[in-house]
Amino acid sequence: MSRLFRALRPFIDCVVHYAGWVVAGAVLLSAMGAFYAQHLRIDTDFAKLIPSDYDSVQALERLRETVGGESDVAVGIQSPSFEANKTFAEALIPQALDLTNDNGEPYLSRVEFQRDTEFLEDNALYFASTEELDRVESFLDETIEQAKLEANPFYFDVEDDDDTASDDDGAELEAMYNRLIGTEYPISDDSTTMVVRFYPTSTNTDIGSTRALYDTLDSLVAEMEPATYQADMEVTLAGRVYRQFTEIQTIQNDVASSFGVGVGVLLLFVMLYFMYKSYSARVGRTLNGRVLASEMMRAPIMALIIALPLLMSLLWTGGVAYLTFGTLNLMTSTLGLVLFGLGIDFGIHFYGRYAEERGGGARITEAIETTFESTGQAITIGALTTAGALFVLGVADFKGFSEFGVIAGTGVLFALLAMTVVMPAMLTVLERLSLIDLRGQNAAAQAAVDIDTRRYPAARPIVAASALAVVAALALLPQAEFEYDFGTLEPEYEAYEERADVIDEVNTGDGDRRNPAYIVADTQADVPRIVNALREKAQDSTSTILAVESLQERFPITDTTQQAKLDRIASIRETVNENRYLRDDTSDDMQKLRRAAQTRAPIPLDSVPDFLREQFTTRDGELGRFVMVYPSVGLSDGRNSMAFAEEVGTVVLDDGTTYHAGSTSIVAADMLRLMQAEAPYMIGATFLIVMVLMYVNFGRVRWAALALIPLIVGVLWMLLIMQIFDLRLNFYNMVVLPAVLGIGNDAGVHLVHRYREEGFGRIWPVLRSTGEHVTIGSLTTIIGFGGLLLSFHPGLRSIGLLAVVGIGATLLAALTFLPALWQWFEDRGGLWTDRERSNAKNGQTDTVHETPAPASAPEAASSNAG
Repeated sequence: MSRLFRALRPFIDCVVHYAGWVVAGAVLLSAMGAFYAQHLRIDTDFAKLIPSDYDSVQALERLRETVGGESDVAVGIQSPSFEANKTFAEALIPQALDLTNDNGEPYLSRVEFQRDTEFLEDNALYFASTEELDRVESFLDETIEQAKLEANPFYFDVEDDDDTASDDDGAELEAMYNRLIGTEYPISDDSTTMVVRFYPTSTNTDIGSTRALYDTLDSLVAEMEPATYQADMEVTLAGRVYRQFTEIQTIQNDVASSFGVGVGVLLLFVMLYFMYKSYSARVGRTLNGRVLASEMMRAPIMALIIALPLLMSLLWTGGVAYLTFGTLNLMTSTLGLVLFGLGIDFGIHFYGRYAEERGGGARITEAIETTFESTGQAITIGALTTAGALFVLGVADFKGFSEFGVIAGTGVLFALLAMTVVMPAMLTVLERLSLIDLRGQNAAAQAAVDIDTRRYPAARPIVAASALAVVAALALLPQAEFEYDFGTLEPEYEAYEERADVIDEVNTGDGDRRNPAYIVADTQADVPRIVNALREKAQDSTSTILAVESLQERFPITDTTQQAKLDRIASIRETVNENRYLRDDTSDDMQKLRRAAQTRAPIPLDSVPDFLREQFTTRDGELGRFVMVYPSVGLSDGRNSMAFAEEVGTVVLDDGTTYHAGSTSIVAADMLRLMQAEAPYMIGATFLIVMVLMYVNFGRVRWAALALIPLIVGVLWMLLIMQIFDLRLNFYNMVVLPAVLGIGNDAGVHLVHRYREEGFGRIWPVLRSTGEHVTIGSLTTIIGFGGLLLSFHPGLRSIGLLAVVGIGATLLAALTFLPALWQWFEDRGGLWTDRERSNAKNGQTDTVHETPAPASAPEAASSNAG
């Protein structure tokens, strides 16, 4: 590897010679990157995180094309007057349905508002499903049986269990009736709030399109002047589409603000660090206010020397991300801040070594060549390790892994290019223009480091304590838990919740029937067969199916099914009217049943109320070609979601015809399963890549192993900390684990490289120079990820938290356990050969990496600088 870097010396000479052109070319590429990067948008659709050829994704796409969007646009109308609310709603509906986008396509496809309850009350049983009719008949049988018992003079009610069961059946029947009939208008209990629900023609996660929809609808409401209908009238736009819009918009704003704050903190941190370095280097020679003021003026320039090339690399990365993927997902949306924090690490190492070389008296070209061949090599192997660890994620099917890996890996390579090519060119230009002058600043400070031969203190206790922590981590590892509750990872959007509170004042009557999955059939004839197949599954005691609905059950289409339903209704009608135990029953339940059982002839299709017909109508107007399946479990728990997807995701009919259910919850379940299946392989492949690159770089197993030790120990410490503080892995932060492996290895690489250069007995000088750069570099990476801790989104915060803990643990292992292990090996006579130890005692070094012969005394003094 060192030979390769020496072979690149002519290239570095060319960069220095044509420094101005290099900077100009970088600026031009940055402008091109900015042009494309500005079009990047965040897509929060889970369906985009797994391959498009997955059955669940194709089923969801078919659902969206056939039925339309799953989410609704709700309009809440509030005023003291019910009539005013109704008049406004009736005026709004036709105008809203006529709204079109820039392409002339309608925004909205259908509306839920008024129900013909009179018609439904007279024919409710005709629109009841088979299951609901079964419950009606069961309720009547139990009521008759109870009446018989009570008519028996010897009947004595010892326990009221039967009454309780009967009450439960009655409550269930009431809920079923209310769900089917509902109210004529969707209003609150006090009739002051009315809700109109529109359904979009398609699902679109583009924030611009969604904003256009709500802006257009909001403009329409404003033009209608609600106050002219009633002085106190207020109109609120909400719905699940608004939640999606709020989520995307808030995440974009959150990422932007986190990036701004994070970059500001990083630059301030770097400025303070270089002020400290430069000022402390001059303390031995001059100590006065003018020196301090001078360093304060120079610090921003030093920070910009690192920040500008890094910002260029981010623009290049953004342009490539747009050309490659077009959008960012929830995981990749955070990469700007992460890459800034990671890339600035490279700049600190390169600039720190260059400043040492120039401070020792080396000329510009010599300083850049020496920095490139020594520190540049460590930076490169660290960057290649990180990029390799990230690029290995690119083969994953889970796009949270693959897109994160490709974009982040590309960003790391661009940061490496910017810091090892563009920054040296900038340094050259600035020094030639006398805007900075780094000559002879740290000779005294470096001399103090060079003569420092102290032992690393408490080596054995540190090694022993670290080993105990590793053992504890391994012992607790089987207890590690995964966070399956999606609810804990989703934020509360205040902008949405305030509007949703208005909509929630109106009870929809759906009860616990939420988040249905849809199965779109090829023909109407297949619908009953799909229903029967699902009903068979629902009979299992562990079933996650609450109910199965189709138009064919609500509204019989064929002559056979129509007559069968009419026969059942006639039987129920006869029971409630003629049975001697029920005919005198004038309770509300019996009166409703008598009215609901009046249907004696098939109802023509054109007589079916629009609201009932439209919920089973496709976008092209076809009736009854899909089935709705309601879950009996809460799908916010990933385990329930996976169980529901496993049960209803695939339905195979008797003739082998296969159908797949479509819903966002099923796609989310597939995403979770895919991520869990691929994560172990991704982590294992990442670690293998790191091991191979370590061996290729160092050429010897012992040095490669030493460079890996901080990573292995640090990751185990991270797992121990997670167990102690109950920090769990989830489908957001799992993506950062491979990144931690790549990034966390950098500290070990830099320290072992410098230790080999310095030689036996030189542990403290390594820590005083390279150790300081490693610390600052890792802290900048931690600050980069730490910016996510400011995010409002719990999932994004978990990414930042895990990265901070992981990188912090690997840094701690590199600064404590690794040098303690070196000292322990030196005390025991291991690691170094006898010749290497002898040379060290005589003041010589027998380094693995050759360096150019020093041209002057100052250069000789700085040849061992970090």
